[in-house]
Amino acid sequence: MAEKKVVFVAFAIEDERQRDFLKGQSLSPRAPYEFIDMSVKEAYDSDWKDKVRTRIRRSHGVIVLVSKNSLNSTGQKWEIACAKEEKKPIRGIWAYSDDRTDLAGVPTYTWTDKNISDFIDSL
Repeated sequence: MAEKKVVFVAFAIEDERQRDFLKGQSLSPRAPYEFIDMSVKEAYDSDWKDKVRTRIRRSHGVIVLVSKNSLNSTGQKWEIACAKEEKKPIRGIWAYSDDRTDLAGVPTYTWTDKNISDFIDSL
């Protein structure tokens, strides 16, 4: 089997359930990838950004769950900026079928198995 791809998922904490759904997709036996989840429940402590940067560095790419919540999520914005600094491929996936929020600099696609697996296959 091909090497497992490590994918970092950046999301607004309000979209945690959508992240869980995405993570559930990776549990399928045919899914040749794993997700790194770096959700932070507590207030950001000083080494939070260092930990996230380390995880982004060791990932093959970053999936951004995009929703209206993304516009005010300082943590998610920082994760996206970090992924760009680390030159990681980024793909936005709209978290909800009725929300087409546009995040500048994040190419965003509808949530389908094909859009997710094509991105992961390209890593």
